[in-house]
Amino acid sequence: MFDLCTPPCTPPLPLAPPLGSPYTVSVPTRPQPLDVFAYLDVRTYLRDEYTHRKAQGRGFSYRAFSRRAGLRSPNHLKRVIDGERTLTPEMALRYAEALGLTGNSATYFCDLAAFGRASTLEERNAAYKRLAGYRSYRRAHHLEICHAEYHANWYIPAIRELVLRHDFCEDPAWIAGQLIPAIRPSEAQHALRTLEELGLLKREQGRLVQGEPVVTTGPETRGLHIRNYHRSMMEHAVQSMDLVPAAMRDISSLTFCTGEETLIDIKERIQRFRQELISLVADTVEGDRVVQLNIQLFPLSQAEQEETP
Repeated sequence: MFDLCTPPCTPPLPLAPPLGSPYTVSVPTRPQPLDVFAYLDVRTYLRDEYTHRKAQGRGFSYRAFSRRAGLRSPNHLKRVIDGERTLTPEMALRYAEALGLTGNSATYFCDLAAFGRASTLEERNAAYKRLAGYRSYRRAHHLEICHAEYHANWYIPAIRELVLRHDFCEDPAWIAGQLIPAIRPSEAQHALRTLEELGLLKREQGRLVQGEPVVTTGPETRGLHIRNYHRSMMEHAVQSMDLVPAAMRDISSLTFCTGEETLIDIKERIQRFRQELISLVADTVEGDRVVQLNIQLFPLSQAEQEETP
């Protein structure tokens, strides 16, 4: 319901000048901040907000912002934008107030700052979960949320590959029962919807077929989503040792000591091996099973330190 009555505490508007009067009355308006929910990087938001306010021609400057935020450093905002400083929780609150952000906009800004200063995967995931909890964020970043779900749930990319089977059935119950381990039909239904929204599945002559993604995730969260994907698949590999017979899987490992040049050569060989597998799979006319291949190479010790002269 909209209340069109003017609240009693609202100051009266200035009277219009009489007709023919040479004087005009202007009512100052405060520039509205940009939509903070449209951003996933706090520095990008602050840079765009600074440019936006400078364009208003109202004397906005780094020094003026510092005074408004109660900061002693006149270039604090610039240093944050340039990546030289991070916003602590207390400083994020000061920034939100100085920017005129209130309510959910202010709390979202503080969570956005927390997402930017997170240093571990767990911290970034927790901060991203808080961001995704805002309704305004979900409206502005619908496809971004779909990407997050695609990378975080192992069965969604598996279902995309399952579509290639000649006997594929779109029934969520059938799909759920084909996966190892089985999932709920509701999860299968949600996966199909996510894949279609991302353009990874499309309909041709009434049948679901693989499509090409029409968008990619943004640089602010691409690394987060990819790491979640690898973590999800590695956890699934651990489960497969109990769920899948040994004859149907191949899990092995090597532990060795090597040098920097050999390590570079090994990484190049792994990349060529992956490309060979991609070509082999592309030439497969028809498949009957979806499989996952994980390849990991990581150090178990520190490198030898060179002696300084």
